[in-house]
Amino acid sequence: MISKAPAPAPGADTSGDPYLPAHGNGGYRVRHYELTLDYKVAPNRLSASAVLTAVATLALSRVSLDFGEFRINRVLVDGKPAKYLKRGAKLHVRPAKSIVAGATFTVEVHYVGNPRPVRSRWGDVGWDELTDGALVASQPVGAPSWYPCNDHPSDKATYRVSVTTASPYFVAVTGDLVERATASSTTRWVFERPEPTATYLMSVQVGRYDELELTGRGWMAPGLAGARRLILGFGRGHVESVAESVPQRAAVPPRLRRAFERDFGRQGRMIEMLQRLFGPYPFGEYVIVVTDDDLDDPIEAQGMAIFGANHVDGRRTYERLVVHELAHQWFGNSLTVANWSHIWLNEGFATYAEWLWSEESGGQPASALARSWHARVKAKPADVRIADPGVARMFDERVYKRGALTLHALRAEIGDPAFFALLKSWTGDHRHGLVNTGEFVLAAEAYAGRSLEEFFERWLWTPALPPLPDV
Repeated sequence: MISKAPAPAPGADTSGDPYLPAHGNGGYRVRHYELTLDYKVAPNRLSASAVLTAVATLALSRVSLDFGEFRINRVLVDGKPAKYLKRGAKLHVRPAKSIVAGATFTVEVHYVGNPRPVRSRWGDVGWDELTDGALVASQPVGAPSWYPCNDHPSDKATYRVSVTTASPYFVAVTGDLVERATASSTTRWVFERPEPTATYLMSVQVGRYDELELTGRGWMAPGLAGARRLILGFGRGHVESVAESVPQRAAVPPRLRRAFERDFGRQGRMIEMLQRLFGPYPFGEYVIVVTDDDLDDPIEAQGMAIFGANHVDGRRTYERLVVHELAHQWFGNSLTVANWSHIWLNEGFATYAEWLWSEESGGQPASALARSWHARVKAKPADVRIADPGVARMFDERVYKRGALTLHALRAEIGDPAFFALLKSWTGDHRHGLVNTGEFVLAAEAYAGRSLEEFFERWLWTPALPPLPDV
């Protein structure tokens, strides 16, 4: 049984996603976003413009975008004023002249307002105020809380994002910092995200942070001279190993710096292990942001992960989450699900990375963790199909843990050499692309040299939990 991503409904204000059809739109694909943001922290006031460069997949008399609650000042299509209508969470734009199929066009939106999260069945997601700053955590539907977009994971695009805010604040955006300029009391930060990126994986972080450099190479993005910067050392309790080829930075509240050094001190070793198992790190840098507020869960973004102050205690209590979010850079960010029904391909792999790191770092072996979680999952109701859990259970713990158990069982089924060769091939063949469960099944069968239909039917499509094989 193979689940395939449906094509967007032609010309409709829907992506055709089986779980979240109201997010995303048909008729075009975005190639690039140019976002210019001016943000005032105290009043949480955003004045902004967004220029979307897109390609029409159909003839279009109207273009629809996902967008939050802002006052729109003007809209242009290909530089010319266009009529528009804001209705609910959609911005409908009618150009002066219809767009022919195959044409490249731009939509420019100027807007202002107080950004607020999108309410969803998983709580509030998107742009959110902190005690002194802001963060963006958009998975799965929060991107429209701060910019107009085609909000579906399958429509990946490149980005250039400019953020201007008061100079005492540090800004991090999911991208490479290419410019930083201070004028009077404000600073303009410019970031570029050259890899195709899903809307939910774009993030903005604003706060009073120290910037820490984890690579020990003296790496510093252009324009950062004069910023408060600290290089983490390599002594006991500090960075114990580094992946020299991957620039790593962190933005951390000063009060948490010492605890952070211990809790994230083995991140270099994690990157080394994951590159060994999954292939080269897929982005130009890796940035950690620790907010000065508590967060329910850490959040992955493209080339970035965001943790709450409560995840930093100086005792490595949450180290499994450090490697989990790092693994998402391969599974979820570089390899992005074609639609949300395939979410186990994100969470099952990131969870299995936790188990592999535990074994690598001297903790419990993956086999012991698999046995423990198998018993815990078996004690729960057998009412979730991992390959298609349903929208209400996208983030159910069983999708994470049984997804990892599926990978552990596959490892036993085809053997370590084939299993780890499969993982490297999977990440390499689909680098910066879209994936679905059916494609993974075919890839696994290629490395097994035989049909695995019965195996995946048991592990992915049957709610009852199969027995766990030994590895």
